[in-house]
Amino acid sequence: MTPLLPDVFKRVTLAPGGVRINTLVGGADKGTPVLLLHGYPQTHVMWHHVAPVLAEDRPVVLTDLRGYGDSGKPSGGPTHEAYAKRTMAYDQVRVMRELGYERFAVVGHDRGARVAHRLALDYSRSVTKVAVLDIVPTRHALRTADMKFGLGYWHWFFLAQPEPLPEHQIGADPVGWVHGRIGSLRRGGQPIDPRAMDEYVRCFRNPAAIHASCEDYRAAVGTDLDDDDAAAARGQRITAPLLALWGEHGFVGKHYGDVAAIWREYADDVRARSLPCGHFLPEECPTETTAALRDFLKD
Repeated sequence: MTPLLPDVFKRVTLAPGGVRINTLVGGADKGTPVLLLHGYPQTHVMWHHVAPVLAEDRPVVLTDLRGYGDSGKPSGGPTHEAYAKRTMAYDQVRVMRELGYERFAVVGHDRGARVAHRLALDYSRSVTKVAVLDIVPTRHALRTADMKFGLGYWHWFFLAQPEPLPEHQIGADPVGWVHGRIGSLRRGGQPIDPRAMDEYVRCFRNPAAIHASCEDYRAAVGTDLDDDDAAAARGQRITAPLLALWGEHGFVGKHYGDVAAIWREYADDVRARSLPCGHFLPEECPTETTAALRDFLKD
């Protein structure tokens, strides 16, 4: 157990569909459960400020997405569908069902927010509320990509390059890559806890994790975009209440302008606000992030 999370959280390693999903569970025996999904290049540890407070009101589940942290890392294959958000969402709903939670809220940051988006579409009867941190929908990001997006989020296109180019480059210096990615997107607020950084680096030293994370981004520009286009074509929208939070000093806040309006094109009931930080809201602005989530998640 990481020292950053209190003993109230217990590790329960599950393997829905045969892929191990590193899972921690804790919190009150009341209220609607909430599932917390991390972003890139991190693990469940990124919620170490937020999870203990949310756990005062409800059961809290933290997982490492497939391919990340201490979860399983299956081969992506030629279509990369093993890392499609639809596949990753299915992992998570099966985890929650194995824990006995048929209905739950979900909060995701970065890549985890894209999994949360797909969860809310594919499992609308299970997801009671959804919060997405510092993203716009994948479809909007890619269909409106311009030079500023390419320069600001260049790693999307680098990581999506065919194997083994990005794997080889990142594998030459995984420590520098993790510190560089996190450092370049942080904009004020609290510094990242060194113990959390050590945990991200530990997990990213694994060549299988590097490959899996590249597969995640390869899926984004292929099957994920296809799935999102298909959902838009049939008029599918998120029906659960949605909270969008973003860092006003980060790329999302500066580049997209009215983030709330973008999400209203994809969801029926949107609440939205910015926080005074960059990309890593739960670590840069933990008090504000926790307060916003706690208020939104009230039963």
